[in-house]
Amino acid sequence: MTPADWVDAGLLPPQRLPPGVDAALAYLEEALGHVVYRRWTLAELKRAAPSLADAKRAHPAVFALLLEHDAAIEYWAHGRLHFVAAAAAPSPDSVLARVLHARRRRFCHLPDGTANSTDRPGVTAGSEGDGVVPPADVTVQTTGTEVADAMSLVALVSTPRSDPTTLRMWLTRAGRFVNVTPTNSLGVTDDARALALFLRDRAQRSPHTLRAYRTEVRRLIGWCEAHRRGPLSDLTRDDLLAFRQTLGPAGSIGGATSRIPFRPDAARAGKPSRSDASRRRALAVISSLFRYWQKTGYLVINPAAEQSGGGAARMTWTPARILPARVLALCDTVTAGVRPPGISPLVWARRCAIWSLYRFAGVRLAELEWSAEQGLPRLSVEPDPATAAGPANAPSGATDGHWTLHVRGKGGKLRAIPLPSRCAPVLRGYRVLRGLPAEPAPFESVPLVHSEKRDALGHSGLYDEVKAVLLAAEAKVPAGDTATGALIHAASTHWLRHGYARTLAVDHAVPLPVAQTLLGHASVQTTAAYARTDLTQLRDFVEGSFPDPN
Repeated sequence: MTPADWVDAGLLPPQRLPPGVDAALAYLEEALGHVVYRRWTLAELKRAAPSLADAKRAHPAVFALLLEHDAAIEYWAHGRLHFVAAAAAPSPDSVLARVLHARRRRFCHLPDGTANSTDRPGVTAGSEGDGVVPPADVTVQTTGTEVADAMSLVALVSTPRSDPTTLRMWLTRAGRFVNVTPTNSLGVTDDARALALFLRDRAQRSPHTLRAYRTEVRRLIGWCEAHRRGPLSDLTRDDLLAFRQTLGPAGSIGGATSRIPFRPDAARAGKPSRSDASRRRALAVISSLFRYWQKTGYLVINPAAEQSGGGAARMTWTPARILPARVLALCDTVTAGVRPPGISPLVWARRCAIWSLYRFAGVRLAELEWSAEQGLPRLSVEPDPATAAGPANAPSGATDGHWTLHVRGKGGKLRAIPLPSRCAPVLRGYRVLRGLPAEPAPFESVPLVHSEKRDALGHSGLYDEVKAVLLAAEAKVPAGDTATGALIHAASTHWLRHGYARTLAVDHAVPLPVAQTLLGHASVQTTAAYARTDLTQLRDFVEGSFPDPN
């Protein structure tokens, strides 16, 4: 392996890694904020601490290995530190290769001489002229007005079973309504690149938003292919009205099956629409696409004007998927109980930590998914002023510090969520089992939740861990209480977010602007909807305003 063939794209300007393996490992350790590969001997352990007793407390796993072996290796893999004897350790270059591969969104493999074929974002060496399609989850990147190559766009809107060549030819066209004058601020003249810019600017608030937008774009493309319409910039108002009629609440996507095969859950001819909300979402995405194109000057008209579907106002929305307090308490007993047989201590600690974060932070599912580029989500700990002044001034039960969860929510908005003190022991225990310090250091750049197969656990893995707790709680429900069992069985991570919001707005009457900030809602009306789930608070307000004179 040649470390100099790798470029750190997380810096401005990007720079290559040092040529030597040892120098590259040292560079990664400083850039990532954690140990990547370190060889320990008894002499080095003594130099790292004032005494052997201090060394034993600071590095217990290394100390234990050095009692039986001449050298020990500490290395990073699968989101955590591992400690093994030197004879059983992987080689430094293999550890380096694994870390770079796990962080491949930041570190790019660009050997010398490939700059000319990779100076366009989204194009990797060997991707031109040989039919290689980038991974389906590639994101659109731009430099100025330059956008991803057409093959990268195909990866965005196609599936592994699609015909990339056919779809690329269909997308890289321009219809009669494309604006070719200087007022076209996008600076592109084909639907492929214009669609790439739309997805970049409007659909990257979260992975779920991007997935939903891609699904609806695929649906419209499938309809156009089935009815021999298109390209997208050639559609008229009548075309979009005809497409809208196929999305009725009880209708189906009409017409013959598209020649471009799509995912069954994306756009399948003859499949009934799931709900009126699904229809409104499809129309909202298509309306947003054409509105964006007209506002940026790519199109001279907006054929989707006044066709957004007329979604219901926020004030009419009332959250219903909320677990009662007694059910949440039952779930809490699962994570507070004994570790089930067959589950390793590390996996169990990870499950409890994930449950605590979703339960007591009210975050969306995607907000706990690791982003190496942003270094989020992450934890920080601030010293408690009461304990910092001295134990005598600390109140009973006080912790060593205040924990805060930092996430990036919808719209790219950063949010700092204070965590209750009951989360601290769970998070500390999980970090220690991962080989990390009990409390995170400032600017630590380590995945919040590790994975055994890759660097960080993805959204599906996070979801599965929460469902495992819910299913374990369901098993504790008495056999005759089928209603509670069915309720827990249907619950998901977003139910915990609803429960967090209701606890704030109803149970503790937290001011709505404060609850809005904690939840990351764009509108306070969304937060206010939780207060309408219970009339107890409103009834108390009315009784206090109009007391009985008798």
